[in-house]
Amino acid sequence: MTTHVKSYCLDIREIPVEVVHKAIKNLHVGVYPPSGRVRVAAPLHLDDEAVRLAVISRLGWIRRKQAEFEQQERQSQREFVTGESHYLQGRRYRLKVIEDDGRPTIRLLNNRTIELRARPGDTREAREAVMWRWYRCQLRDRLPALLAKWERKVSVTVEDIRIRKMKTRWGTCNRDARRIWLNLELAKKPVSCLEYIMVHEMVHLKERAHNERFRTLMDQLMPQWRLHRDVLNQAPLAHEAWQY
Repeated sequence: MTTHVKSYCLDIREIPVEVVHKAIKNLHVGVYPPSGRVRVAAPLHLDDEAVRLAVISRLGWIRRKQAEFEQQERQSQREFVTGESHYLQGRRYRLKVIEDDGRPTIRLLNNRTIELRARPGDTREAREAVMWRWYRCQLRDRLPALLAKWERKVSVTVEDIRIRKMKTRWGTCNRDARRIWLNLELAKKPVSCLEYIMVHEMVHLKERAHNERFRTLMDQLMPQWRLHRDVLNQAPLAHEAWQY
């Protein structure tokens, strides 16, 4: 089946707006960090004037969201040096770097400190790669129990669940392959946020769109899902930021 998608930009009251026309029933306006980018997903039949009116009617909300993102805490680029802050499962830790000639490793030293053992002279990129491998293991260890719990509740079967770094999404799914992808950044977020994203993507295996049926299913399965979503989107943003 051919998918009709048309994308372009409009300037509406001095706000750049990305407009995407596609085969959907309802118009959706989104505001995304870190800069408050505005994106409109519009049904194919709507013209530019209808899009302009929809955006203008939401100008107050758009500007409030942009102001929130402007004030939101952001992490600067990490240098992976002693004393730096890093996050795991929503908790803040201080990094302690020890240089030795052994294999680079990471461990939780206590409930306040992450210890990174690195080779003398290792670059920032090399230390970062070690950290991301550790984050991947931490995230993967949490998945089997959550998957077993929610497959039964959602009444779906997930054939495969994978982890990767993504710039614009916390999660995504392939309905045909019954596969879910999770953003590696979720290792840093509270477990409730990971659980919310997993349920969100599992519900998409039953309902593709963010429509009334999707929201009804989410309300039935996870009544506090909006709270978890807000916690996720209000957590300290990485150097490159996401929104869901």
